[in-house]
Amino acid sequence: MNEQRSTARILRLLKLRGAQNAEAIARHLKITAVAARQHLGGLANRGLIVFEDRREGVGRPKRFWSLSKAGHDYFPENHAGLTLELIAAVRAVFGQAGLDRVIRHREAQALKQYRALVGEGALKQKVRRLAAQRSAEGYMAHIQDLPDGGVMLLERHCPICAAASTCQGFCKSELTLFAEALGPDIEVKRTEHIVSGAERCAYEIRPKEA
Repeated sequence: MNEQRSTARILRLLKLRGAQNAEAIARHLKITAVAARQHLGGLANRGLIVFEDRREGVGRPKRFWSLSKAGHDYFPENHAGLTLELIAAVRAVFGQAGLDRVIRHREAQALKQYRALVGEGALKQKVRRLAAQRSAEGYMAHIQDLPDGGVMLLERHCPICAAASTCQGFCKSELTLFAEALGPDIEVKRTEHIVSGAERCAYEIRPKEA
């Protein structure tokens, strides 16, 4: 049995049946208990499973294995599918105007948080704090200096890509959000866009010309 297949079968067994000891896992996979323990050791080293020693009657405690958080995360979740269904439902029930209101509400709530986090200071300091917040939200953001004194905000991942692809209002909302959070004297221009096929989203951020 190859390693990848063994990993999938053991994790699936623990997901379906809960904590199991090595002997039970060996019986299910039709392998020896020694081989089962070797597989379990490898999964534990990867952080996918954890153990608990339980005493059942007389004799030595038995070691029971269960999924860690990383082990549960091994199984895919349909967040993107659910998001698309919710967007379609809002649009169907309330129309495009209703969906736009939802997006504006989301933008207003995010703006309060971003303004508090960005705070005051030089442009680079403010954009660095904005990038840190975006990274915390899953956008893998960082900044680069521009030759003219501006700052480039780069995002390598878009955790709302499915939603943004079906509703451009989310992307328009982000541009407005960045500009308002950074202040009225700042201009934000998107130059690269993941939704349009680029490898990243890129925003040129500069003081507005007088």
